[in-house]
Amino acid sequence: MTNLTEGPQPGTPAQGTVKWHFPAIHKEGQRFGAISAAIAGLLALFVSHSLGWIMLGITIWVFAFFRDPVRAVPQDDRAIIAPADGLITLIQQVLPPPELAGPDRLGDQPLTRVSIFMSVFDVHINRSPIAGTVKDVVYVSGKFINADLDKASEDNERQHILVERGDGVRIGFTQIAGLVARRIVPFVKRGDIIAAGQRVGLIRFGSRVDVYLPAGTAPKVMLGTHAVAGETVLAMLGDDTAVGGVLQ
Repeated sequence: MTNLTEGPQPGTPAQGTVKWHFPAIHKEGQRFGAISAAIAGLLALFVSHSLGWIMLGITIWVFAFFRDPVRAVPQDDRAIIAPADGLITLIQQVLPPPELAGPDRLGDQPLTRVSIFMSVFDVHINRSPIAGTVKDVVYVSGKFINADLDKASEDNERQHILVERGDGVRIGFTQIAGLVARRIVPFVKRGDIIAAGQRVGLIRFGSRVDVYLPAGTAPKVMLGTHAVAGETVLAMLGDDTAVGGVLQ
């Protein structure tokens, strides 16, 4: 794990030094990596050294895909943290999906939805945007169209997670499978108490995560921003001032 030589005091910046290390490989990926490595060995021994080398490259990619790096999670009760690594591709005003709508969920009025597209090169461990209690986890079967398309939120295989803070603030977010993704793996269930930035699941091989911001809260990220799960602040609760910028 990453170690700080001095422990920070609450509310103060971390002090000391941090050493880089190879990220851990999540247990979900160890089996896939082992199978890929075995195939590489068999190809090299019985078929072709060239094919073995190609498969070895694929094996390295498989292990990299399931990497699970340590993240420095902002400790601010107002912060809504990115649940996924990837590119901010859509920021829209939309009605919450039926699975997250209703008076005891996200309501029935349009909310700002921030969509994060994960390529096959991004970390695919998803994290909670806030601390609270998991009020619901709803899985919906569906298609596997390009997760970068707007209609993927309604058509694709997906899993909705609703988290409620102690003060009643609720955040809903949706894991969406894509062209290559074929399984959403949950790490949490209804009733679990989780911390901001805690690992809540993964989506195998490319996908997208949608986050629904509460009313009166504007995003602090722009289209084209590359979010880092557990670190990037998407928005500050109650702050309705949006940021602007240009791609260059």
